[in-house]
Amino acid sequence: MRFISGGGVDTQSMLPNGTPEEVAAQVTERLPILSEGGGYVFNTIHNIVGDTRAENIWAAFEAVHKYNQKHFG
Repeated sequence: MRFISGGGVDTQSMLPNGTPEEVAAQVTERLPILSEGGGYVFNTIHNIVGDTRAENIWAAFEAVHKYNQKHFG
């Protein structure tokens, strides 16, 4: 098993500027790639910038939750 933390969503462009649906889509696209083989901890690589809407942060974490429910119960 490997351990990876980070890269779950682009905090410089997508998270502050995308729609909640676009944020969720990016997270959902990256999860199977980064979590292959286990040991992935969802995280961003950089800090969340100040003008990021709360709805987008929520969309990212909700996408992780839905992915985990679907794949791990």
